[in-house]
Amino acid sequence: MATIFSRIVEGEIPSYKVAESKDFYAFLDINPLARGHTLVIPKKEVDYIFDIENELYKELFTFAKTVGKAIERVIPCKRIGIIVFGLDVPHAHIHLIPINKSSDMSFDSPKLSLDKEEFEEIAAKIQKAFQDA
Repeated sequence: MATIFSRIVEGEIPSYKVAESKDFYAFLDINPLARGHTLVIPKKEVDYIFDIENELYKELFTFAKTVGKAIERVIPCKRIGIIVFGLDVPHAHIHLIPINKSSDMSFDSPKLSLDKEEFEEIAAKIQKAFQDA
């Protein structure tokens, strides 16, 4: 059975895509800690990030770096924080979170409630910044 992320990549479930390549897909987290909170995944379904083949692993983090730089260009923040939990969905993924202080990365914090238009606007801005990179 395909994970929710594989179904997003296949277009079965809608997402707010910010970037895509042959092997990777990046989209806004629908329960974000901050505006621009993005998930970066390999299109190949692998449960645990450390089980990803070495070359693909390096490429995943290079892709995530490019996405993170695009987020920085359009979302005011001091840094882009990176978290890999891997407990909630059995498909390796990286959280890229715009932060101004360390507590901005606490998953115990309340999530933002954004409407469809806000998600679409943020996704479009990041997507443009990614394409312009």
